Amino acid sequence: MASAAKIVEFRRDGNDWFCNAGLPSDVTIVVDEVNFHLHKFPLVSRCGKMDKEISASRQLHEQSPTVSLEGYPGGPDTFLIAAKFCYGVRIELTPRNIMMIYCAADYLDMTDQFGEDNLLSKCDSFSHKNILRNWKDCIVALQSAEPVISWGDKLHIIDKCLNSICTMVCTDPSLFGWPMMMYGSLQSPGGSILWNGINTGARIRSSESDWWYEDISFLCINVFEKLIKRMQEREIRPENIAGAIMYYARKYLPGLERWHGRGGKIRTMASLSMTPATVDQKGLIETIVRLLPQKKDRSYCGWLLGLLRTAMILGVSAECKDMLERTIGMQLELATIDGLLIPTYADTDTLYDVDCVERIMHHFLSSDPRIPAFSPGSPEASLPSEPLSQVAKLVDNYLAEVASDVNLKPEKLRALAEVLPEDSRSLHDGLYRVLDIYFKAHPWLSDSEKELLCNIIDCQKLSIDACAHASQNERLPLRVVLQVLFFEQMQLRTALGGCLHVLDPENNPTNPNTRQNETEGQIIQRDGWVPVVHDNRGLKEDMERMRCRVEELEQEFGKIKQEVRKVSKSHSSLSSPRFTTWKIGCNLLPRSSNALRDAVRSGEQTPRSSVDRGKASSHLRHRKSISVLQ
Repeated sequence: MASAAKIVEFRRDGNDWFCNAGLPSDVTIVVDEVNFHLHKFPLVSRCGKMDKEISASRQLHEQSPTVSLEGYPGGPDTFLIAAKFCYGVRIELTPRNIMMIYCAADYLDMTDQFGEDNLLSKCDSFSHKNILRNWKDCIVALQSAEPVISWGDKLHIIDKCLNSICTMVCTDPSLFGWPMMMYGSLQSPGGSILWNGINTGARIRSSESDWWYEDISFLCINVFEKLIKRMQEREIRPENIAGAIMYYARKYLPGLERWHGRGGKIRTMASLSMTPATVDQKGLIETIVRLLPQKKDRSYCGWLLGLLRTAMILGVSAECKDMLERTIGMQLELATIDGLLIPTYADTDTLYDVDCVERIMHHFLSSDPRIPAFSPGSPEASLPSEPLSQVAKLVDNYLAEVASDVNLKPEKLRALAEVLPEDSRSLHDGLYRVLDIYFKAHPWLSDSEKELLCNIIDCQKLSIDACAHASQNERLPLRVVLQVLFFEQMQLRTALGGCLHVLDPENNPTNPNTRQNETEGQIIQRDGWVPVVHDNRGLKEDMERMRCRVEELEQEFGKIKQEVRKVSKSHSSLSSPRFTTWKIGCNLLPRSSNALRDAVRSGEQTPRSSVDRGKASSHLRHRKSISVLQ
């Protein structure tokens, strides 16, 4: 065979391959409608399958049998390599053809039973020594495994590559000594990089945790799915898995780029010699949704909303869309208004898909609040302390955006506003703003329809600014305006009644209504009544002082009335008006006949002169009365 290997040549003529070995062909092998005219002895000496097929043909007394290989992995090109190996021609195993040749050798049963150092053992040795120890070669081998995934799973060669990838992902690349210049410049002397077991005296600077995203993005979707599942089994950090999924999706779904801030390309040694896989975008989304980790993150939530838009455009299955909406609902408090404003891609009248947002809200209410966030070390790990209140504000802002849609029905607006429980909103200012925008965009609504919508608002939860605006809002029904005015007065009463207890708690240390005062204080703080309370504090103090003064005057007036009663009962000479006036200290002076005539006579003069003379005469009479009493 060694001498024959020097003269053996293979040539192609159309769909037929011929072997120029100096002997006529005695067997024909058919692979995918390509005919290989070969010789029995080289094939039987190396291939167990060919030995069985040719032995069966001998029983049929066929001189030149034809063997058809159905389902042969790798096709005619791979069989040509196996045939050359059988003829003793030297073949070259590479990361690109190792998967094909490995599966072909197993299909042909080219084990050591049919010859020492047969093709199957050569492939196994090459994969362990070269493929599984090298990041780039392992990625390239997995990329070329797409046509033979089923055979690769059977031989566990794909599993070995996946385990190797996971191990290298979890480990610093510098420990493996990969000469990847893209991650940093080589430095010498020093370092501990080993290349083929030799200390090179150089080292690689530390790399980012996402250095491998670009390389695995060259894998087909089936192999990528297997890799992500294996990473999840190996408990690789969820944020890294999510980052790899997001990177893969952005690469093959260009529309997602604008929904995620990161846009730079990561070039690696493997990416320099590989071409991206061709994928079905619809199938890609359905596969990615099944791989999504159940974690919370702000940028991750925004990316999910962008993925949902793309999924609606591509028309994915209802099951896939429901899974995606459920995943978004688990972290709805991290969403943004722009993310929720999903246009309607179906045949409906509304501008935005409010039904989708309503389903997401229901998923939020039914989700497990204990879903963990990504690791605290990540920049997006901070989460809001009260998810329900955050979602309530988000929904109110979303409703304010969609309320201007003239095709939005009142029933749908009310349904969206009532999804969240009542205790989710401490203030209803957001809902009032929504209704004000909606009434402005829908001026044809009747008062009864407006009143039904206004039932979603609790007037007791409106702030002072909202009450002031609502009391002058001509778009609101009259009954609602009156209700707002009533509760505004009630709130003002509550605020004024509790202002002294809330603002001056040291003045009432033994107040039994401490809890009630605290509640009033919360109402004052919540509804924005603090400035009003401060403004009215001085007024209430003045009113208190005035009340005390009025009580003093009432007491003094009562004493005066008692004195008057005593004087009126006495029949002595002290009962005269002149003496009584002197007794109680009043300046009531009787008018004499002369004074009366002077007054009548003064009526004919000017008012100013009459006033002056009246003052003078009064002063004179007062002096006379004093002299009489003396």
